[in-house]
Amino acid sequence: MSRKDSRGMFANVLGQLEQPSAAPAAKPTTSPHLLKVAAGVRQIQEKGEVLDRLLKDGDHIVEVDPDDVAPSSIPDRFDGAYDDAAIDEIATSIRERGQIVPGLIRPHNGDGLPYQIVFGRRRLAAVKILGLKFRAIVRELSDEEAIVFQGEENANRNDLSFIEKCAFALSQEQAGYRRDVICASLATGKSHVSEMLRIATAIPRDVLLAIGSSPEIGRRRWIEFSDAFAKRQDGVVRVKQSLSEDKLVAGKDRFAVALGALKAEEAPAAARPAVTEIRANGFLLATVSYAKTGPKMSFTKAVPDSFVDFLNDRMEALHSEFVQSIQRKSKG
Repeated sequence: MSRKDSRGMFANVLGQLEQPSAAPAAKPTTSPHLLKVAAGVRQIQEKGEVLDRLLKDGDHIVEVDPDDVAPSSIPDRFDGAYDDAAIDEIATSIRERGQIVPGLIRPHNGDGLPYQIVFGRRRLAAVKILGLKFRAIVRELSDEEAIVFQGEENANRNDLSFIEKCAFALSQEQAGYRRDVICASLATGKSHVSEMLRIATAIPRDVLLAIGSSPEIGRRRWIEFSDAFAKRQDGVVRVKQSLSEDKLVAGKDRFAVALGALKAEEAPAAARPAVTEIRANGFLLATVSYAKTGPKMSFTKAVPDSFVDFLNDRMEALHSEFVQSIQRKSKG
């Protein structure tokens, strides 16, 4: 088979692998050998511009013990990206074909470990499971240079969702990185970064983690979400309750569920009686009437003045207790 024909064959197999399941397609290849080779070709293609540039600069790939590599100081993905299923998939690929794409590490003095990961954390976790050495490029990098490489590699692979980029930008700002460094790490301009920071600041991180990375949700929808969240004082409670309900099945669009909860109308309050009674031990103590000017409590003649004075002395403490209970409920 000529080289031209073999390239065409692999391109055809790659095309079949990447076609959406719903689209009509030619009958896929049934050859396990071709599928494995095509997956390897795709993995090579995913190396990206950052690694190519590093290798052209004369850096060499080394093999290090995974236990000698400290984690990155600033996470760029949500926790779900490192769950067992995600790591197992990468581990299976490395077990079959080896670690084709190296990571990037830098010399490190903290944590008693000689290196710190710059990018390739999932590959690092996978080789650790397999008991293999981690193939990586070692380069002296400042904190700022490391964060730029970390973000740039993910940007070139389109590996981060929009909201993960927002959270990554906010983590950098909170760590004290300059705005130009944040822009470089995300390969975007200051106005775009400012918008990302506004979104990540408006929505608490625990709410973002509850929703997840939402890879299909882009900038416009997250702006819509942040606007809806800002309009509700009970936004945190509403989102978390909606995502914890039993009817929320795995794989359902968690973003849509959370946004729907924020936009849902309040349930109409039950009609309150014009007057309610306060009783203790079967005795009527007071009546409360509700009017447009506000509620009013009237004690019966059977209530001694000393009891009213007792309530008056405790009113400030009772109000403080009430405010604290509201705050606890709002925090979930």
